[in-house]
Amino acid sequence: MPPRALFSVSEKTGAVDFAARLAALGWELVASGGTARALRAAGLEVKDVASLTGAPEMMGGRVKTLHPLIHGGLLCRPEVDGRDLAKHGIQPISLAVVNLYPFVETASSAAAAPAEVIEQIDVGGPAMIRAAAKNHGRVGVVVDPSDYETVVAELEASGKLGEETRRRLAVKAFDHTARYDRAICGWLASRDGAGLGAGADAALPDRLSLELVKQADLRYGENPHQQAAVYAPAGAPNAGSMRLLGGKPLSYNNLADADLAWQCAWALPQPACAIIKHATPCGAAVSGSASDAYQRAFAADSESAFGGVIAFNGEVDEEAARAVAGQFAEVVIASGFSPGAVDLLKERRNLRIVEQSMPRARERGGSGVPRLKVLDDAILAQTADTDQTERHEVVSRRAPSDEERRDARFAWTVARFVSSNAVVYARDGQTLGIGGGQTSRVMSARIAAWRAAAAGFDLAGAAMASDGFLPFADGLAAAADEGITVVMQPGGSIRDKEVIAAADERGVAMLFTGARHFRH
Repeated sequence: MPPRALFSVSEKTGAVDFAARLAALGWELVASGGTARALRAAGLEVKDVASLTGAPEMMGGRVKTLHPLIHGGLLCRPEVDGRDLAKHGIQPISLAVVNLYPFVETASSAAAAPAEVIEQIDVGGPAMIRAAAKNHGRVGVVVDPSDYETVVAELEASGKLGEETRRRLAVKAFDHTARYDRAICGWLASRDGAGLGAGADAALPDRLSLELVKQADLRYGENPHQQAAVYAPAGAPNAGSMRLLGGKPLSYNNLADADLAWQCAWALPQPACAIIKHATPCGAAVSGSASDAYQRAFAADSESAFGGVIAFNGEVDEEAARAVAGQFAEVVIASGFSPGAVDLLKERRNLRIVEQSMPRARERGGSGVPRLKVLDDAILAQTADTDQTERHEVVSRRAPSDEERRDARFAWTVARFVSSNAVVYARDGQTLGIGGGQTSRVMSARIAAWRAAAAGFDLAGAAMASDGFLPFADGLAAAADEGITVVMQPGGSIRDKEVIAAADERGVAMLFTGARHFRH
C-alpha cells in the first residue's frame, strides 16, 4: 500500500503544492472538510475523512476526525499492533499535515463575539497533532507551512523522513499545541478577570505563562559582548505597532530608553516632551506646542540631553522637527509625524525616527501584563506603577496655591520615571533639576539643585517632588534653602512630624500622597 498522508489545515498557504508533490511521489492523500475541497479543486485525488471512517461530519463540523481509523492510523506501531490493524481495518498514516483554527486571530479581534471565539477552539486538530507527535518514531507531523519544502525535499531525496527530522517536527508540534492551549486559557481567564489559580489575583496569577514571539534580533545587548533580541506577547493587539520611519535600526538600549521616554511623555498633559538619557529623564516639559515643549525640556539639561531619546505625546510638526534636528539625538519617538517633519528629521542620517501608537497601559488604566525582573534563579513580577497625583493631603500649616499644586503634581509625575532615590524640581510645567539613582535622598536633592543652577534656573518658587518619603528634615532643608515653596512626597516616615515642622518653619507647603514611586 502507498504511504498515507493526512491533511487538515486551517492555514492553507502552500498546502496544495505540498500535497501535489507528495502525490507525485505516490502518496495517498486523505483530507477533511475544506482542506479536501481545496486539494480536489486543484485536480488532486483525495480521499475524504468521512468516506474513510464511514462517519459523516456532524454538529456543524465539530466532529469529523475523532475516529479510531484516524487516530489508530496515527498512533499504531505496525510491528506491535498488527493484529489490531488487521481486525479493525486500520491503515497506518505516515504523515500528518495539520494546523489549527485561527483562535488567536479571532480572540484578538474586538469585533468577535464570545460565541465566535469559542468556535475557533480546535479539538480534533490538537488531538491529531499530539497523536502524530507522540508516535514520531514512525510518523512525521507538520504544523508549520514553512516546513513543507524541507519535508518534501527530504522525501524526494531519500524516500523517507530521517529520525532527526521527525524529532524536530514533533518538538515543534508539541510547542504549537501548548501555545494554542495557553492562548485559550488566557482568553477564558481574562473574560471574567479570573486568575489562573484558585484565589489568585487577576494580575498576578498562581501560574504565569507568557507566550513571547521574537520580533527581531538586535546587534547586541546593553554591551557588545551580549546577545539580544526583542519579543512581543503573541497575539497582542499592539505587537509590532512601533514603526521605524527613518535612521539606523534600533538597538537594545535605544528600545529601553525609548519606552521609558514614551511612558513619561504620555503621563503628562499634551503637548509634552520628555528627554531620556541612560534610563532616566534629564528633562521634561509641557507647553502650548510640541516645539516649545521640546525646547523647554532640552533647556532643563542640555548637556545630558546630548545623545538622548526624545519623546512627544502627540504629532511632531515641521516646527518641532526643525528644533529637534538641531540637537544630536539617538531617537525621536512620537504618535505621528507630518510629512514635512519626517523629511527634515531624515536629514540627520543616523537619527532613528519612530512612530508609536498610544501606550496600552494608558488605554487600560495601567493594567495588563505584569512588569518582570529576572533574578539569578527566579522572576519578580508586579503590576504597573500607575499615576497617584490625584490622591494627596495637605499636611503643612500653609496650603499650596493652585499654581504650586499644579507644579507639584507635574514634578511628582516626572519623579515616577526617575531612578530612586528621585528628587525633581519643577515650575510652570518644566523640570528645572533632576537628581536620581543615589543612595542618599539628600544627595539627590543637592544634585537636582546643582543641575538647575547649571541650566541657569533659579529655584525660587519652584516645586519639589520626592519619589519616597523624606526620612530626615535635611532633604527638605536643602530644597528650602534653594527657594522651593511646595513639596509633594509620600509621607510615612517615623520622622514625618519633624519634616513637617521643618516645612512650617520655612513656610513651605507640603503634600502627602500616601503612595511612593520607587524605580529600581
